Amino acid sequence: MGSLMQSEPEMEKKPVGIRFLERIIGSKLSYNAYQAIVLIVTFLAYASYHAARKTTSIVKSALDPQSPDTGLNSLLLRFTSFGSSVKEEGGWAPFNGPDGTVLLGEIDVAFLAVYAFGMYFAGHLGDRMNLRIFLTVGMIGTGVFTSLFGVGYWANIHSFYYFLIMQMLAGLFQSSGWPSVVAVVGNWFNKKKRGLIMGIWNAHTSVGNITGSLIAAAMLRYGWGWSFVVPGVIIVVIGLVNFAFLPVNPEIVGAERDQDLDSSSEKIGNSVNEALLLSSSDSETDNRKQAVGFIEAWRIPGVAPFALCLFFAKLVAYTFLYWLPFYVSHTAIEGEYLSDETAGNLSTMFDVGGVVGGIMAGYISDRIGARAITAASFMYCSIPALFFYRSYGHVSLLANASLMFLTGMLVNGPYALITTAVSADLGTHSSLKGNSRALATVTAIIDGTGSVGAAVGPLLTGYISSRGSWSAVFTMLMGAAFVAGLLLTRLVMAEVAEKIAESRPSEEYRSPVDCVQDHVMEV
Repeated sequence: MGSLMQSEPEMEKKPVGIRFLERIIGSKLSYNAYQAIVLIVTFLAYASYHAARKTTSIVKSALDPQSPDTGLNSLLLRFTSFGSSVKEEGGWAPFNGPDGTVLLGEIDVAFLAVYAFGMYFAGHLGDRMNLRIFLTVGMIGTGVFTSLFGVGYWANIHSFYYFLIMQMLAGLFQSSGWPSVVAVVGNWFNKKKRGLIMGIWNAHTSVGNITGSLIAAAMLRYGWGWSFVVPGVIIVVIGLVNFAFLPVNPEIVGAERDQDLDSSSEKIGNSVNEALLLSSSDSETDNRKQAVGFIEAWRIPGVAPFALCLFFAKLVAYTFLYWLPFYVSHTAIEGEYLSDETAGNLSTMFDVGGVVGGIMAGYISDRIGARAITAASFMYCSIPALFFYRSYGHVSLLANASLMFLTGMLVNGPYALITTAVSADLGTHSSLKGNSRALATVTAIIDGTGSVGAAVGPLLTGYISSRGSWSAVFTMLMGAAFVAGLLLTRLVMAEVAEKIAESRPSEEYRSPVDCVQDHVMEV
């Protein structure tokens, strides 16, 4: 139990960092200890991905300082909590020209298009490779190409295609991250309270965005190149930590599951889909099963509607991710324009709201046992929040920060829920008959489809905003939020039907998926 007497092959499978820890403490790590390591390492890993990804949005205003409102007001104003506000002239060719905003939008869409395209292949590969090595390679590659984008500052590079290629390669390596971390976490946690656990864990997205924003904004005073190099170095270092410590699944390190963790075979009526994580004996059989194919994964009940919903949810979320600091710095708040650094710092309120929203969505979905109802409700509520932010965000700094927080909470709540708990639920769906080797593929399909929307949103925003119409941008975002909620209508109805059925104990329990399938058969 606590012995270090392990077979040589088993010891060879364990990451070097795990072996080191076990030598230090003099015994094998417990299952709970492994779970803690998994949560911490994957949290740091994906936070570093987002920190590296966020830098572009912070540096945009330094590359393209031109504003449609230039000349209206450039007075110096100090805010006690966010520092001084000042607009600087200059920029960096080719982004400081009249089409600079469009070029920055094209950089974003190129990154996200390659990211979305690579996601589908990353999930397919992730279910067939050692996820620890796969994730490490992705993190190091991301760090290298993020840093090379910043090297353009010192190398005095002004070629649009250089920056385009660096961002595309960074996007390709970034695509390895999400399917890998969700698959690993899904391997270690059963469905019970998965929404809450993954909601808290998913704070890495917002923590990464906030960290990336603060680092990039702070580095701007030394030259915008540092805003890319520092996050690039950080993700490489964390990638090496990941390689040393990440246990991919319980079987590979010989961890024994606790008895209560295997109780997931009981009926759990708190999700659109029934999900099982395998017991120790089942997992040995699972290791011999073939990974689920791409088309087969699409056919899992619930995958398509949630994937399409995420398309529009990420369109909204990533428009804020890439354009919020730029929008804030180009919008007069109380008649004054904020500096690039100040706007970047203020924009972190959206991500703070995202942390709260992700935890709330996970907790609520666990409590009411309805993932689709929770996600759809958040999306519908985000529509008035978007309207009020656009209409009243300029009134004061406090109003802007408060409405930004609320919008981030409602926009990122369903985004976090779908990309974590829902993906893990569907990746271990009962229709797979005990084969858990679909986690990375299903996660990649859902998040990959969402990432296509994430590419479309910033691209459209670049073109629309360049014509001086931010109101049209927000109208687009409100429409996308509405469609996202609408796409879950059938699953919402199925969950309502499930709740009604559960209120009648004499009737046999039927899952929402069964209700949907019966409805399809009737049609």
